[in-house]
Amino acid sequence: MHDCQWVIDYVDQRPDRDAILARLPRVVAPELLAQQGDDRLLSDLCRRVFRAGLKHSLVDAKWPAFEQAFHGFDPQRIVLMSDEQLEALMQNGALIRHWGKLKSVRHNAQMVCELAMEHGSFARFIAAWPGAEIVGLWSVLKQQGAHLGGQSGAAFLRLIGKDTFRLSPDVVAALKAQQVVDRMPTSKRDLGLVQQAFNRWHDQSGLPLSHISHLLAHTVGTGQS
Repeated sequence: MHDCQWVIDYVDQRPDRDAILARLPRVVAPELLAQQGDDRLLSDLCRRVFRAGLKHSLVDAKWPAFEQAFHGFDPQRIVLMSDEQLEALMQNGALIRHWGKLKSVRHNAQMVCELAMEHGSFARFIAAWPGAEIVGLWSVLKQQGAHLGGQSGAAFLRLIGKDTFRLSPDVVAALKAQQVVDRMPTSKRDLGLVQQAFNRWHDQSGLPLSHISHLLAHTVGTGQS
């Protein structure tokens, strides 16, 4: 496994270097992320769930209707919604009427409420989680939330500005090329190896995990990171 400098040098030599750097993911400082309202994080979490498998622009265009239907994503109000109220939303043509995903909003609101009760707020919980163990946060979201497995947990964190790498096809291809893993990492062991590699590259370069992920993706493909 090479050190991180070769990735930086490779990108620096590309004719589209400036365009690559312009697309570096946004990283929000933990102290600012901790100040976000849990309703806003829940809204982004649910928006990510509905984006999966659909054009993001389609979901985003409908999101004001979701905000209205789900009480501004106030988690304490959503957990009180009955099955009948959720079922009624299946008749709302302004929404994306996917029953499993509509039900997941209440489930994820319950997760937000529980973590907020334990940590002061869901935002504080997310902000305080160390980047050196970010795959553990993916696991919490998957196990306690709904429709947050696969790439969705990391994609939600990236959406809100929490520093995280992602396991896009290009990133996985680069990890294989660096002999970090030999397959898509899904096991606890393989995810640990990936975490160790990113931690090493972070220590070497001082770059955020998401930026390393973005640059690494451009060494093998189109830069999907």
